[in-house]
Amino acid sequence: MKFNDGFWLLKNGVKPFYGLQVIQAKSDATGYDLQVSTRPIRHRGDTLGGPLLSVRVHSPTQGVIGLIFQYPLFPDDGPVPDVTITKDDKKWSLKSGDLTAEIQENPYTITFKSPTRVLTESGYRHQAPFPRVRYINSELNTSPGELIYGLGEQFGPFVKNGQSVKVWNQDGGTSSDQAYKCVPFYITNRNYGVFINHPGEVELEIGSEKVSRVGISVADSTLEYFIIYGETPLDILERYTRMTGRPAILPSWTYGLWLSTSFLTSYSNETVSGFLQGMKERNCPVRVFHFDCFWMKQYEWCSFTFDPDNFPDPKAYLSEIKEKYGVKICLWINPYISQLSPIFKEGVKGGFFIKRKDGSPWQWDLWQPGLAIVDVTNPVARKWYTEKLSALLDLGVDSFKTDFGERIPHASVVFHDGSDPMKMHNTYSVIYNEMVFNLLKGDLVKGKPSFPVHWGGDCESTWEAMAEALRGALSLTVSGFGYASHDIGGFEGHPPPEIYQRWVAFGLFSSHSRLHGSSSYRVPWNYGEDAAKTMSKFVDTKHRLMPYLYNLSIQANWKGHPMMRAMFLEFLEDRTTHYLDRQYMLGPSLLVAPVFVPLGEETEYYIPAGTWTSFFHPERTIQGPKWVREHVPIDEIPVWVRPGSVLLLGPAGVGRPDYDYTQGLEIRAYDLEDDGPAVVVDVPVGKGLAVAGKVTVQKVKGSKDVSVDSDASIQIASIWSSG
Repeated sequence: MKFNDGFWLLKNGVKPFYGLQVIQAKSDATGYDLQVSTRPIRHRGDTLGGPLLSVRVHSPTQGVIGLIFQYPLFPDDGPVPDVTITKDDKKWSLKSGDLTAEIQENPYTITFKSPTRVLTESGYRHQAPFPRVRYINSELNTSPGELIYGLGEQFGPFVKNGQSVKVWNQDGGTSSDQAYKCVPFYITNRNYGVFINHPGEVELEIGSEKVSRVGISVADSTLEYFIIYGETPLDILERYTRMTGRPAILPSWTYGLWLSTSFLTSYSNETVSGFLQGMKERNCPVRVFHFDCFWMKQYEWCSFTFDPDNFPDPKAYLSEIKEKYGVKICLWINPYISQLSPIFKEGVKGGFFIKRKDGSPWQWDLWQPGLAIVDVTNPVARKWYTEKLSALLDLGVDSFKTDFGERIPHASVVFHDGSDPMKMHNTYSVIYNEMVFNLLKGDLVKGKPSFPVHWGGDCESTWEAMAEALRGALSLTVSGFGYASHDIGGFEGHPPPEIYQRWVAFGLFSSHSRLHGSSSYRVPWNYGEDAAKTMSKFVDTKHRLMPYLYNLSIQANWKGHPMMRAMFLEFLEDRTTHYLDRQYMLGPSLLVAPVFVPLGEETEYYIPAGTWTSFFHPERTIQGPKWVREHVPIDEIPVWVRPGSVLLLGPAGVGRPDYDYTQGLEIRAYDLEDDGPAVVVDVPVGKGLAVAGKVTVQKVKGSKDVSVDSDASIQIASIWSSG
């Protein structure tokens, strides 16, 4: 929200009450409660008018300092109390870990410091309510060279400086400024992040109103945010996800190839079996088959009943393809119930839908005729909904794609529990996903807010949309989400074979990999048999990488570190990495540079310092820092291994992502230091957080060889080293 006309003037009709001077400060064990005047206090007469701002500065956990505490946090890990409070004549200080907040009395200013520098501050005329328009606004300074990232799955420029961003979930595709998965958290390249703890709409002006400030505004009477310090960006994410929750551990089968019916295409038992047989014959093993919308009858979404014309005996058919092709089953669902659905009257009678103020169900005709929306604040409605899903699990279904949940009405509606509709608009999708997640999680480890796994929004089948998908994924994973994926080949349109093959490579070097489209199928032979050969190679590569990838998921659950990482997360000291949004790190060891240009044109990517080794062509090395320009064959993708890395690869041709990670391992050591410290790598079991053992690798001084030691349960097939 913009309140100013330039830097000095205000827009017509806007009157702020800026916090100017601390007139009272009371301390307790964790912080200060401040009373801040909105006019200069020079004598007693100045105390006779004007509102006071109440500000609480406190530390909920080590390395984090917040303003105003309102909602419950710490769903997984408990806080780490660490608060020191001091005061002198003109200043109050609150220290938590290596983060300090200094509160100046006059002019009222809160400055946030690390041990080495000022991180940011909210200074004179930085905080104010705007009563006439019912907003409250707070601004934080940005330093020269400071860059802002995150705020959820944003598809526009990765660096957010200069943008107005609205944290308000919308179904707008990947080519607009709207976002499906908004998160009120941003991270900077200056050792801190900001979490705005507000469930409703949050508007941010990131150098777009006042060019050296981030303005944060909400239509509410309170505004709460936390400054989160970390020596590295991953430290910041670790502390942020300690507060909000960490991603769940996923079953290892989810990392395999997902194949969809696509959306508007025709499909039946015969179509699905034909796809699976074709993939098997081309050595492109499918691990999850996804049935999109038309598994149900048209006009009846959601009925939670297979269309009998196309799937006359779903239980028998699902059992057949699971046995024959080794697939898990995923179904598309949403929380919207058509008036023509056979369960609509049941929902109306039970009072299970969001209501208008007159008590009738809220309905509209977008998407399905007379569509109503399940009221997820009603525990009886949640039970009713999950019982429908449980019946599908009994048929042999293993997972659900929880689509929609963004177009939630916020005007003239009533929720069962009396929630403010403006605050429920964003919160709805969290409750909806949590409801389905809790039904499915079984032996999964709990994780919030990242109820996994998340696919990007509807994208076109173009180079530009492929880049949008990557920017959205990187923005999401710097916002506390552990996993991110996208529709391989694009959703809208029919991709040219070249784009399809490039997207396949990108998709199989993402945390999760799904072939999905709108009006055309995404099976590889539709794009040429060479596309199938390329896919087969990359599917096998991903299977081989599973000991490494599964370890990353454990780290995501333990520490909140994402699998797909923007370059600056790993290379903060290299300023070049701060702007890179067409390449990424898959974990700490693999640099992936998808190709976004046609054949005949050179692709370009950046290699940080050190001797990097090509994953697919280990005889090739590059000494960084260096920009690389090269022609990339259609069946390849640049993947480089970071110096000092040890990768554990499973056997080739295993045909699935879920196998015994302790047997037949190939150990690859990349440019380890002569007689340097040993590198210790966990070998995961592949279920939950369990670790089967460890592999210890050390470079032999004066030799290319490495020494390898492992637990007795680990069976090593081969060892390779470079450097």
